[in-house]
Formats: sequence, structure tokens, C-alpha cells
Amino acid sequence: MKVSKKVILEFPRHTWDQPIIYTLHSRHHLMFNILKAKITPKSEGLMILELSGEKEDFERGIEFLKNLGVRVRYLAADITRDEDRCTHCGACTAICPTQALHIDRETMEVMFDKEKCVGCELCISVCPFRAIELKF
Repeated sequence: MKVSKKVILEFPRHTWDQPIIYTLHSRHHLMFNILKAKITPKSEGLMILELSGEKEDFERGIEFLKNLGVRVRYLAADITRDEDRCTHCGACTAICPTQALHIDRETMEVMFDKEKCVGCELCISVCPFRAIELKF
């Protein structure tokens, strides 16, 4: 069975020079699409990517990451929109690169499609009512 999930990887300092993503592909047969990355030599790093592959390979790959001390979180539950705070102003829709946030032309309300969200966090900073948050 195939699995495809968006994950947030937080790399500890000691892993900065290891071929971790290459290993996920070569040893664990996982395909990846890097959505966002902030990696600094000799420092901690953050990467958001979509991982896909067979379920067993996926689970072994995640275990490999955890054994290295990489913190693994799944993205779908991390970006949230507070419906009560949202005034449907549309500021977030103008900056969303994947159209995960978009305006329904019939109702003129802002809609949020978590499946399209890549976790770039651009929407968080432009929301004047702080209705969009990153949950940890």
C-alpha cells in the first residue's frame, strides 16, 4: 500500500553533514519533494517535504530519522485556521502559493484545503486577525 504524507523534519546540529535525504531514497526507497528547507552548516535545520512510498518503507524511513535524533511531525495537523477569528478578508489568499487558501466565489468566504497546504507559513504573517496558526 502506498503512503504519501507531508512531514516537517527538524534536524539536530550533529546531523548537518549526513546524507539523510539521500538515504531515505536509496535505502528506504522513498520519493521526496522538498517544499521548504532551511539548512545551515554546523547548525540545526528544518525541512518540510512530501514523502511517499510503500507503507513498510515509509515506516522504516521514519524510524531511521527518529534514530538519528531528527524530530518528525506531520504537517496536516500543524497549520490551522480559527473560524471564529477569520473575517474572510482574503489577505491570506493573495499570498498562498498553492491556493490552499482560496475564496469561494459563491459565498465570498475564505476556504482552507489542508491537503494543498505545504506549510510555507506565509499566510500566518499576513493575517491581520491572527486567525491562522502553526500548532506544535
